Amino acid sequence: MKHSFTILIEQGEDGAYISTVPALKSCYTQADTIPELLEKTREVIELCLEVEKDIPPITRFIGVQQMEIAGSFYGV
Repeated sequence: MKHSFTILIEQGEDGAYISTVPALKSCYTQADTIPELLEKTREVIELCLEVEKDIPPITRFIGVQQMEIAGSFYGV
């Protein structure tokens, strides 16, 4: 059976890339390069699929929007 997952990729303050798979609980990893990140993400998805028995149906991905808000909401 094939599954298709949306992967979110962010870059941390230290420069490392972080991927998260929202459809799977606790499914995330990090790496120094995008190719390494994608390889590690595939591995972690496979591990998560072994553990999770009830995989929710995948909804159609629409998009991601980044929004910048001015203000000191975090006490900074």
